[in-house]
Amino acid sequence: MSADLSVIILNWNAKDYLLDSLHSITAQSWRHEIEVIVVDNASHLDDSVAAVKSTFPQIPLIENPTNIGFAAGNNVGWRKSSGRYVLFLNPDTIVHDSAFDILIDWMDEHADDRIGACGPKLLNTDGSLQSSCRAFPSFGAGIFRNTFLGRMFPNNPWSKNYLMSDFAHNKAGAVDWLSGSALLLRRDALEEMQGWSEKYFMYCEDVDLCYRLKLAKWERWYVPSAVITHRIGGSSDWAQGAMIRQHHGAMLRFYLTHYTKGFGWILAPVAIFGIGLRAAAAVFKLWEGYYRQGLLKKMLRKKLGK
Repeated sequence: MSADLSVIILNWNAKDYLLDSLHSITAQSWRHEIEVIVVDNASHLDDSVAAVKSTFPQIPLIENPTNIGFAAGNNVGWRKSSGRYVLFLNPDTIVHDSAFDILIDWMDEHADDRIGACGPKLLNTDGSLQSSCRAFPSFGAGIFRNTFLGRMFPNNPWSKNYLMSDFAHNKAGAVDWLSGSALLLRRDALEEMQGWSEKYFMYCEDVDLCYRLKLAKWERWYVPSAVITHRIGGSSDWAQGAMIRQHHGAMLRFYLTHYTKGFGWILAPVAIFGIGLRAAAAVFKLWEGYYRQGLLKKMLRKKLGK
């Protein structure tokens, strides 16, 4: 028997967040048939697998022998699912009342429209709005977003357009791309895209997937009547340096894959420069944090054997 919605939760060393997320789902009585599948990407820093098995024995758990990344891990999950819709959900999320039912109802109401994906309103843990729908990245956004140039010119139009600062987040609307931390897809659209691109290990998979949906004439919509709280970085907190490398490498891959057709190669140096600036700024911020916490001296002493 197929479900109305399959919820795929990919986990990597996020046990406490994962258990909280599963509690927020299982504590509710859903009007629709909801199937939850947990995929564990070889968690080794906590006992995620044992905790899920003991606390939620009714929830199917897929154990990948190695960490195969976000895209491949989610592909394993949805290909084992049966839902008319598939929702990819981060483990560091709390699902608010009726959020799944609201998304299903909304997609059913637009069954005759070519809407391939939708996403809920995401909130930070303090209740503030989290930017979860954005414009596709531009050359200007690559240079100004999260760089010293962006701090010098915070009101530049490229960053504002990328973040959709003028977008009304209190009503449904068509958008370029939606955060993969809570992204629902119509199964027909997901199958047409053949799932997530496994060229990406982590980061930018959601931008890539939504861009491919756009090319195939599938719309993407933001649906704020459904609400989910998202604690950013619940898994990646374990390996911040590696995540910086993965993030900016993925950005470069996205650019080279989608933005270099025709005359796109001419602006490639500009894009690479912008991505490099972002990476440098992220590394500086990370090391500054280490310094403030006194961790930098400890790391250097350990490296020098003192």
